[in-house]
Amino acid sequence: MIILAIETSCDDSAVSIVRATGGFGRSKFEVLAHNVSSQTKIHEKWGGVVPTLAKREHGKNLMPLLVKTLKEAGIFAIAKKNLPAFEPKKIEKILERESELLAQFLKTIPHLKKPKIDAIAVTEGPGLEPALWVGINFARALSLVWNKPLIPVNHLEGHLYTGMIDEQKIENKKNQTKIAKIQFPALALIVSGGHTELILVRDWLKYKLIGSTRDDAVGEAFDKVARILDLPYPGGPQISKLAKAAPKTTTAETEIKLPRPMINSGDFDFSFSGLKTAVLYLAQKLKDEGKFNDQTKALIAKDFQQACIDVLIAKTNRAIFKFKPQTILVGGGVIANQELRKQLEKLVAKTPEISLFVPDQKFTTDNATMIAVAAHLRNQQKKTPKTPSRLQAQGQMPLR
Repeated sequence: MIILAIETSCDDSAVSIVRATGGFGRSKFEVLAHNVSSQTKIHEKWGGVVPTLAKREHGKNLMPLLVKTLKEAGIFAIAKKNLPAFEPKKIEKILERESELLAQFLKTIPHLKKPKIDAIAVTEGPGLEPALWVGINFARALSLVWNKPLIPVNHLEGHLYTGMIDEQKIENKKNQTKIAKIQFPALALIVSGGHTELILVRDWLKYKLIGSTRDDAVGEAFDKVARILDLPYPGGPQISKLAKAAPKTTTAETEIKLPRPMINSGDFDFSFSGLKTAVLYLAQKLKDEGKFNDQTKALIAKDFQQACIDVLIAKTNRAIFKFKPQTILVGGGVIANQELRKQLEKLVAKTPEISLFVPDQKFTTDNATMIAVAAHLRNQQKKTPKTPSRLQAQGQMPLR
Protein backbone atom coordinates (compact mmCIF):
# COMPACT_ATOMS: atom_id res chain seq x y z
CA MET A 1 0.00 0.00 0.00
CA ILE A 2 1.03 3.59 -0.59
CA ILE A 3 0.49 5.73 2.50
CA LEU A 4 0.24 9.51 2.65
CA ALA A 5 1.16 10.51 6.21
CA ILE A 6 0.64 13.78 8.11
CA GLU A 7 2.30 14.81 11.38
CA THR A 8 1.51 17.98 13.38
CA SER A 9 1.93 16.95 17.02
CA CYS A 10 4.11 19.92 17.99
CA ASP A 11 5.87 22.60 15.94
CA ASP A 12 6.99 20.64 12.87
CA SER A 13 4.59 20.30 9.95
CA ALA A 14 5.41 17.10 8.09
CA VAL A 15 4.05 15.19 5.10
CA SER A 16 5.49 11.97 3.65
CA ILE A 17 4.52 9.33 1.13
CA VAL A 18 5.73 5.79 1.72
CA ARG A 19 5.20 2.57 -0.24
CA ALA A 20 4.90 -0.30 2.24
CA THR A 21 4.71 -4.05 1.67
CA GLY A 22 4.88 -7.17 3.80
CA GLY A 23 3.65 -8.03 7.26
CA PHE A 24 5.19 -8.09 10.72
CA GLY A 25 8.90 -8.80 10.69
CA ARG A 26 9.17 -8.68 6.89
CA SER A 27 7.89 -5.21 6.02
CA LYS A 28 9.64 -3.26 3.31
CA PHE A 29 9.41 0.48 2.85
CA GLU A 30 10.21 2.80 0.00
CA VAL A 31 10.22 6.45 1.02
CA LEU A 32 8.80 8.24 -2.01
CA ALA A 33 8.86 11.69 -0.42
CA HIS A 34 9.80 13.03 3.02
CA ASN A 35 9.22 16.71 3.91
CA VAL A 36 9.32 18.65 7.17
CA SER A 37 8.67 22.35 7.68
CA SER A 38 10.29 23.59 10.90
CA GLN A 39 8.89 26.44 12.98
CA THR A 40 12.03 26.84 15.12
CA LYS A 41 12.71 30.43 14.08
CA ILE A 42 9.16 31.47 14.98
CA HIS A 43 9.25 29.97 18.49
CA GLU A 44 12.90 30.85 19.19
CA LYS A 45 12.18 34.26 20.73
CA TRP A 46 9.75 32.65 23.18
CA GLY A 47 12.26 30.02 24.30
CA GLY A 48 9.78 27.22 23.57
CA VAL A 49 6.78 26.20 21.51
CA VAL A 50 3.69 28.43 21.71
CA PRO A 51 0.67 26.19 20.89
CA THR A 52 -1.42 28.90 19.23
CA LEU A 53 1.47 29.94 16.99
CA ALA A 54 2.17 26.29 16.13
CA LYS A 55 -1.48 25.83 15.15
CA ARG A 56 -1.41 28.92 12.92
CA GLU A 57 1.78 27.86 11.15
CA HIS A 58 0.49 24.33 10.50
CA GLY A 59 -2.47 25.92 8.74
CA LYS A 60 -0.07 27.83 6.51
CA ASN A 61 2.36 24.98 5.87
CA LEU A 62 0.33 21.85 5.21
CA MET A 63 -1.04 22.58 1.75
CA PRO A 64 2.31 23.68 0.23
CA LEU A 65 3.94 20.64 1.88
CA LEU A 66 1.30 18.33 0.42
CA VAL A 67 1.80 19.69 -3.10
CA LYS A 68 5.59 19.43 -2.76
CA THR A 69 5.34 15.87 -1.44
CA LEU A 70 2.97 14.73 -4.19
CA LYS A 71 5.32 16.18 -6.82
CA GLU A 72 8.40 14.51 -5.33
CA ALA A 73 6.57 11.19 -5.18
CA GLY A 74 5.63 11.55 -8.86
CA ILE A 75 1.88 11.40 -8.25
CA PHE A 76 0.93 15.07 -8.65
CA ALA A 77 -1.32 15.87 -11.60
CA ILE A 78 -3.82 18.56 -12.53
CA ALA A 79 -7.30 17.27 -13.38
CA LYS A 80 -9.03 18.25 -16.63
CA LYS A 81 -12.13 18.96 -14.59
CA ASN A 82 -12.90 19.37 -10.91
CA LEU A 83 -13.42 16.36 -8.69
CA PRO A 84 -17.00 15.23 -9.35
CA ALA A 85 -17.77 14.35 -5.71
CA PHE A 86 -16.28 17.51 -4.21
CA GLU A 87 -18.64 19.12 -1.69
CA PRO A 88 -17.32 22.49 -0.46
CA LYS A 89 -19.82 22.77 2.40
CA LYS A 90 -18.60 19.55 4.00
CA ILE A 91 -14.99 20.73 3.71
CA GLU A 92 -15.94 24.09 5.20
CA LYS A 93 -17.45 22.28 8.17
CA ILE A 94 -14.35 20.16 8.75
CA LEU A 95 -11.91 23.08 8.37
CA GLU A 96 -14.10 25.78 9.92
CA ARG A 97 -11.42 26.60 12.53
CA GLU A 98 -8.56 26.61 10.03
CA SER A 99 -9.45 29.56 7.80
CA GLU A 100 -6.15 29.83 5.92
CA LEU A 101 -5.92 26.08 5.38
CA LEU A 102 -9.54 26.03 4.21
CA ALA A 103 -8.87 28.77 1.63
CA GLN A 104 -5.82 26.92 0.29
CA PHE A 105 -7.70 23.62 0.27
CA LEU A 106 -10.64 24.98 -1.75
CA LYS A 107 -8.26 26.69 -4.15
CA THR A 108 -6.06 23.65 -4.81
CA ILE A 109 -7.61 20.24 -4.10
CA PRO A 110 -10.63 20.37 -6.49
CA HIS A 111 -8.25 20.86 -9.42
CA LEU A 112 -5.99 17.89 -8.66
CA LYS A 113 -6.33 14.36 -9.91
CA LYS A 114 -6.97 11.91 -7.13
CA PRO A 115 -3.45 10.68 -6.27
CA LYS A 116 -2.58 7.00 -6.37
CA ILE A 117 -2.48 6.37 -2.65
CA ASP A 118 -4.22 3.65 -0.64
CA ALA A 119 -4.57 5.28 2.77
CA ILE A 120 -4.00 8.46 4.74
CA ALA A 121 -2.25 8.26 8.12
CA VAL A 122 -2.28 11.03 10.71
CA THR A 123 -1.02 11.58 14.24
CA GLU A 124 -3.89 11.66 16.74
CA GLY A 125 -1.74 12.10 19.85
CA PRO A 126 0.02 12.67 22.10
CA GLY A 127 1.04 16.28 21.55
CA LEU A 128 -0.29 19.83 21.60
CA GLU A 129 -4.01 19.53 20.93
CA PRO A 130 -4.36 22.77 18.93
CA ALA A 131 -1.56 21.55 16.65
CA LEU A 132 -2.89 17.99 16.44
CA TRP A 133 -6.34 19.20 15.37
CA VAL A 134 -4.94 20.95 12.29
CA GLY A 135 -3.36 17.75 10.97
CA ILE A 136 -6.36 15.64 11.89
CA ASN A 137 -8.85 17.94 10.18
CA PHE A 138 -6.63 18.21 7.10
CA ALA A 139 -6.45 14.41 6.93
CA ARG A 140 -10.23 14.13 7.41
CA ALA A 141 -10.85 16.55 4.54
CA LEU A 142 -8.47 14.69 2.22
CA SER A 143 -10.01 11.36 3.22
CA LEU A 144 -13.44 12.70 2.28
CA VAL A 145 -12.61 14.15 -1.13
CA TRP A 146 -10.29 11.32 -2.18
CA ASN A 147 -12.38 8.55 -0.58
CA LYS A 148 -9.40 6.97 1.18
CA PRO A 149 -9.35 5.19 4.57
CA LEU A 150 -7.86 7.11 7.48
CA ILE A 151 -5.39 5.43 9.85
CA PRO A 152 -4.84 7.21 13.20
CA VAL A 153 -1.35 6.80 14.64
CA ASN A 154 0.18 7.26 18.08
CA HIS A 155 3.12 9.67 17.78
CA LEU A 156 5.21 7.61 20.23
CA GLU A 157 4.65 4.46 18.20
CA GLY A 158 6.03 6.33 15.22
CA HIS A 159 9.22 7.21 17.12
CA LEU A 160 9.53 3.66 18.40
CA TYR A 161 9.44 1.97 15.00
CA THR A 162 11.46 4.58 13.14
CA GLY A 163 14.49 3.14 14.94
CA MET A 164 14.15 0.04 12.79
CA ILE A 165 14.53 1.85 9.48
CA ASP A 166 18.01 1.22 8.14
CA GLU A 167 19.01 4.52 6.58
CA GLN A 168 22.21 3.03 5.17
CA LYS A 169 20.09 0.77 2.99
CA ILE A 170 18.00 3.75 1.91
CA GLU A 171 21.13 5.42 0.57
CA ASN A 172 22.47 2.31 -1.11
CA LYS A 173 19.29 0.88 -2.63
CA LYS A 174 17.53 3.83 -4.21
CA ASN A 175 15.39 4.69 -1.20
CA GLN A 176 14.31 1.09 -0.57
CA THR A 177 14.74 -0.15 2.95
CA LYS A 178 13.09 -2.53 5.37
CA ILE A 179 12.33 -2.94 9.02
CA ALA A 180 15.11 -5.17 10.26
CA LYS A 181 14.05 -8.33 12.00
CA ILE A 182 13.78 -7.92 15.73
CA GLN A 183 13.31 -10.42 18.49
CA PHE A 184 11.10 -10.08 21.52
CA PRO A 185 10.96 -9.07 24.23
CA ALA A 186 12.29 -5.67 23.19
CA LEU A 187 13.00 -2.60 25.29
CA ALA A 188 12.15 0.85 23.92
CA LEU A 189 13.65 4.11 25.16
CA ILE A 190 11.83 7.22 23.92
CA VAL A 191 13.62 10.50 24.64
CA SER A 192 12.22 13.78 23.35
CA GLY A 193 11.07 17.25 24.38
CA GLY A 194 7.83 15.89 25.75
CA HIS A 195 8.63 12.30 26.70
CA THR A 196 11.15 10.20 28.57
CA GLU A 197 9.86 6.65 28.74
CA LEU A 198 11.06 3.08 29.02
CA ILE A 199 8.65 0.62 27.42
CA LEU A 200 8.69 -3.15 27.43
CA VAL A 201 7.61 -4.40 23.98
CA ARG A 202 6.42 -7.98 24.39
CA ASP A 203 5.47 -8.44 20.73
CA TRP A 204 4.48 -6.35 17.74
CA LEU A 205 2.27 -3.48 18.99
CA LYS A 206 2.10 -4.89 22.53
CA TYR A 207 3.49 -2.51 25.13
CA LYS A 208 3.93 -2.10 28.85
CA LEU A 209 5.14 1.22 30.24
CA ILE A 210 7.75 0.45 32.89
CA GLY A 211 9.20 3.90 33.49
CA SER A 212 8.52 7.56 32.72
CA THR A 213 9.53 11.01 33.90
CA ARG A 214 7.88 12.35 37.03
CA ASP A 215 8.33 15.96 35.92
CA ASP A 216 10.35 17.38 33.02
CA ALA A 217 11.16 15.29 29.99
CA VAL A 218 14.86 15.13 29.17
CA GLY A 219 14.48 17.28 26.05
CA GLU A 220 12.53 19.85 28.05
CA ALA A 221 15.35 19.93 30.60
CA PHE A 222 17.86 20.61 27.81
CA ASP A 223 15.79 23.58 26.63
CA LYS A 224 15.41 25.02 30.14
CA VAL A 225 19.09 24.67 30.96
CA ALA A 226 19.98 26.27 27.63
CA ARG A 227 17.99 29.35 28.65
CA ILE A 228 19.85 29.49 31.97
CA LEU A 229 23.13 29.40 30.03
CA ASP A 230 21.93 32.15 27.65
CA LEU A 231 21.82 29.74 24.70
CA PRO A 232 19.27 30.00 21.87
CA TYR A 233 16.32 27.64 21.37
CA PRO A 234 16.20 24.71 20.78
CA GLY A 235 18.55 23.87 23.61
CA GLY A 236 19.64 20.32 22.80
CA PRO A 237 21.98 21.03 19.88
CA GLN A 238 23.32 24.17 21.59
CA ILE A 239 24.23 22.39 24.82
CA SER A 240 25.84 19.54 22.88
CA LYS A 241 27.91 22.04 20.89
CA LEU A 242 28.94 23.95 24.00
CA ALA A 243 29.83 20.75 25.85
CA LYS A 244 32.32 19.87 23.14
CA ALA A 245 34.06 23.20 23.75
CA ALA A 246 34.62 22.45 27.45
CA PRO A 247 38.20 21.85 28.64
CA LYS A 248 39.05 18.15 28.67
CA THR A 249 40.76 18.43 32.03
CA THR A 250 39.70 20.39 35.10
CA THR A 251 41.09 21.28 38.49
CA ALA A 252 39.36 20.93 41.83
CA GLU A 253 38.49 24.62 41.57
CA THR A 254 36.94 24.45 38.09
CA GLU A 255 35.29 21.02 38.26
CA ILE A 256 31.51 20.98 37.89
CA LYS A 257 29.61 18.07 39.47
CA LEU A 258 25.84 18.14 39.13
CA PRO A 259 23.41 15.63 40.72
CA ARG A 260 22.18 12.52 38.89
CA PRO A 261 18.50 12.50 39.98
CA MET A 262 16.96 9.09 40.80
CA ILE A 263 19.95 7.23 39.35
CA ASN A 264 19.87 4.80 42.29
CA SER A 265 16.11 4.83 42.92
CA GLY A 266 15.74 1.15 42.09
CA ASP A 267 12.90 1.73 39.64
CA PHE A 268 12.73 2.84 36.00
CA ASP A 269 11.34 6.36 36.47
CA PHE A 270 13.14 9.60 35.67
CA SER A 271 13.26 13.13 37.08
CA PHE A 272 15.06 16.06 35.47
CA SER A 273 13.45 19.07 37.16
CA GLY A 274 15.83 18.96 40.12
CA LEU A 275 18.82 18.79 37.80
CA LYS A 276 17.60 21.91 36.01
CA THR A 277 17.17 23.66 39.38
CA ALA A 278 20.70 22.68 40.40
CA VAL A 279 22.02 24.33 37.23
CA LEU A 280 19.98 27.45 38.01
CA TYR A 281 21.41 27.76 41.54
CA LEU A 282 24.94 27.07 40.33
CA ALA A 283 24.67 29.69 37.58
CA GLN A 284 23.42 32.27 40.09
CA LYS A 285 26.29 31.45 42.48
CA LEU A 286 28.85 31.82 39.70
CA LYS A 287 27.31 35.13 38.64
CA ASP A 288 27.53 36.43 42.21
CA GLU A 289 31.21 35.41 42.28
CA GLY A 290 31.90 36.94 38.87
CA LYS A 291 32.78 33.53 37.43
CA PHE A 292 29.87 32.96 35.03
CA ASN A 293 31.91 33.04 31.81
CA ASP A 294 32.25 31.06 28.60
CA GLN A 295 34.46 28.43 30.22
CA THR A 296 32.18 27.77 33.20
CA LYS A 297 29.14 27.69 30.91
CA ALA A 298 30.86 25.05 28.78
CA LEU A 299 31.76 23.02 31.87
CA ILE A 300 28.16 23.21 33.10
CA ALA A 301 26.86 22.15 29.68
CA LYS A 302 29.25 19.20 29.61
CA ASP A 303 28.32 17.88 33.05
CA PHE A 304 24.61 18.56 32.59
CA GLN A 305 24.65 16.56 29.35
CA GLN A 306 26.58 13.75 31.03
CA ALA A 307 24.24 13.78 34.02
CA CYS A 308 21.27 13.21 31.73
CA ILE A 309 23.11 10.47 29.86
CA ASP A 310 24.23 8.78 33.08
CA VAL A 311 20.63 8.55 34.28
CA LEU A 312 19.30 7.32 30.93
CA ILE A 313 22.04 4.70 30.65
CA ALA A 314 21.64 3.53 34.25
CA LYS A 315 17.87 3.07 33.95
CA THR A 316 18.19 1.33 30.59
CA ASN A 317 20.88 -0.97 31.99
CA ARG A 318 18.68 -1.82 34.98
CA ALA A 319 15.80 -2.68 32.61
CA ILE A 320 18.11 -4.85 30.51
CA PHE A 321 19.17 -6.76 33.61
CA LYS A 322 15.57 -7.33 34.76
CA PHE A 323 13.70 -7.98 31.50
CA LYS A 324 16.54 -9.46 29.40
CA PRO A 325 15.42 -7.95 26.07
CA GLN A 326 16.84 -9.19 22.80
CA THR A 327 16.36 -5.84 21.10
CA ILE A 328 16.75 -2.20 22.18
CA LEU A 329 14.72 0.40 20.26
CA VAL A 330 15.50 4.09 20.69
CA GLY A 331 13.56 7.05 19.30
CA GLY A 332 12.84 10.74 19.81
CA GLY A 333 14.61 14.02 19.16
CA VAL A 334 17.14 13.69 21.99
CA ILE A 335 18.69 10.62 20.35
CA ALA A 336 20.16 13.07 17.85
CA ASN A 337 22.69 13.77 20.63
CA GLN A 338 25.90 12.11 19.46
CA GLU A 339 27.28 11.50 22.95
CA LEU A 340 24.10 9.70 24.02
CA ARG A 341 24.19 7.56 20.88
CA LYS A 342 27.83 6.68 21.49
CA GLN A 343 27.27 5.68 25.12
CA LEU A 344 24.15 3.64 24.31
CA GLU A 345 26.13 1.75 21.69
CA LYS A 346 28.86 1.13 24.26
CA LEU A 347 26.27 -0.17 26.76
CA VAL A 348 24.67 -2.59 24.31
CA ALA A 349 28.07 -3.77 23.04
CA LYS A 350 28.60 -5.37 26.45
CA THR A 351 25.80 -7.83 25.59
CA PRO A 352 26.42 -9.00 22.00
CA GLU A 353 23.16 -10.97 21.80
CA ILE A 354 21.17 -7.70 22.07
CA SER A 355 20.52 -5.71 18.89
CA LEU A 356 20.32 -1.90 19.03
CA PHE A 357 18.11 0.06 16.63
CA VAL A 358 18.75 3.80 16.54
CA PRO A 359 17.20 6.00 13.83
CA ASP A 360 19.24 7.92 11.33
CA GLN A 361 19.55 11.62 12.18
CA LYS A 362 17.02 12.36 9.44
CA PHE A 363 14.30 10.54 11.38
CA THR A 364 15.07 11.57 14.97
CA THR A 365 12.91 14.69 15.03
CA ASP A 366 9.15 14.65 14.41
CA ASN A 367 8.39 13.54 10.85
CA ALA A 368 5.61 11.92 8.85
CA THR A 369 7.66 9.00 7.53
CA MET A 370 7.60 7.44 10.99
CA ILE A 371 3.82 7.91 11.05
CA ALA A 372 3.52 6.02 7.76
CA VAL A 373 5.66 3.17 9.11
CA ALA A 374 3.53 2.84 12.25
CA ALA A 375 0.34 3.08 10.17
CA HIS A 376 1.45 0.17 7.99
CA LEU A 377 2.11 -1.97 11.07
CA ARG A 378 -1.24 -1.01 12.60
CA ASN A 379 -2.90 -1.96 9.33
CA GLN A 380 -1.61 -5.52 9.78
CA GLN A 381 -4.10 -5.95 12.61
CA LYS A 382 -6.92 -5.76 10.02
CA LYS A 383 -9.10 -3.79 12.39
CA THR A 384 -11.80 -1.50 11.00
CA PRO A 385 -10.25 1.98 10.84
CA LYS A 386 -11.87 4.80 12.79
CA THR A 387 -14.61 6.77 11.07
CA PRO A 388 -12.93 10.10 10.15
CA SER A 389 -15.64 12.12 11.90
CA ARG A 390 -14.92 10.29 15.18
CA LEU A 391 -11.17 10.97 15.16
CA GLN A 392 -10.17 13.20 18.08
CA ALA A 393 -6.94 14.92 19.09
CA GLN A 394 -5.59 13.26 22.26
CA GLY A 395 -2.95 15.41 23.90
CA GLN A 396 -2.13 12.84 26.61
CA MET A 397 -2.59 9.71 24.53
CA PRO A 398 -0.75 6.72 26.05
CA LEU A 399 1.06 4.09 24.03
CA ARG A 400 -1.09 0.97 24.12
